[in-house]
Amino acid sequence: MTPMSPDDAAVAVAELDGVFPEGFYATTNLPTEVRIGGAWVKVEDIEMDVGVRLAGGRAEACAMHAVRKGDAIVVGDAGVRIVVPGATATATDTEAFRFMSSGVSTERPKARLVAEVADAIRAAHAAGGKVLFVGGPAIVHSGSAPVLERLIRAGWIDVLFAGNALAAHDIEAAMYGTSLGLHLERGASVPHGHQHHLRAINRVRRAGSIARAVQEGLVTRGIMHACITTPIPFVLAGSIRDDGPLPDVITDTVAAADAMRERVRGVTVAIIVATTLHGIATGNMLPASVATFCVDTDADTVIKLVDRGTQQAVGIVTDCEYFLGELGRAL
Repeated sequence: MTPMSPDDAAVAVAELDGVFPEGFYATTNLPTEVRIGGAWVKVEDIEMDVGVRLAGGRAEACAMHAVRKGDAIVVGDAGVRIVVPGATATATDTEAFRFMSSGVSTERPKARLVAEVADAIRAAHAAGGKVLFVGGPAIVHSGSAPVLERLIRAGWIDVLFAGNALAAHDIEAAMYGTSLGLHLERGASVPHGHQHHLRAINRVRRAGSIARAVQEGLVTRGIMHACITTPIPFVLAGSIRDDGPLPDVITDTVAAADAMRERVRGVTVAIIVATTLHGIATGNMLPASVATFCVDTDADTVIKLVDRGTQQAVGIVTDCEYFLGELGRAL
């Protein structure tokens, strides 16, 4: 732990909605406590790069846009301490955040790493925790969607984060058997196949939601069908590149981030597969205590996640088809 201050945490009142007081304490994703009335209080829902709001003897992580005029916000470092696994007792909070490290290597035994992911999933469920899966569209393009679908139906996945693309191409595959116009069984392009994902999105938009499309029999299989029928919650966060988008996609990025924050509560294992932007966005919201696995063919994706503060992440440099296939067999 960082050295304890004999004084309580300093507090300033926010003068405007969405604006922290000058000198606000900027959090890490490590377990954090603040001293209030002579007692150390755990900061709830800790995540990196936010502030700490005090109310009713409680302390909670507070995103900048969520600050309201009159909120009591912790300022400065006095009266704040963080817990750092393996760090020395004299580390400052800034030094401690840098102290954590996780190697990324293309030479690790991948089968062993996948087995460790399976063990982590089992342990999380045995302890009452939740497993979060963050996925990109390559899962569908590679023909791996049926494996993820089975994992969801079997109860191994509790929450899904993705963008418009994974859901759109998953539904395209359910309706047309293609992904980006490529037939997933034959491995060949089909005439006018490049239009399929747009037609699939249009049908779901006409139905009003993915759930309605499932109820109406428009979507009869796939990852999103499993999310609706199992059921598990999902958050589809939009981007500027989205076609459509599907009606369930949250196009307001701040609202999408808040929806993700709600769903990461209780998560103890996060698995990020073939997605850089959604993976980093999720990593920024996870406490350091969440066992995090990042799977991608490009080691740079894992390195970016770690460099942006998710230093607990374990990198598995391999393709999603191999990873999901092995994970399915391990479970």
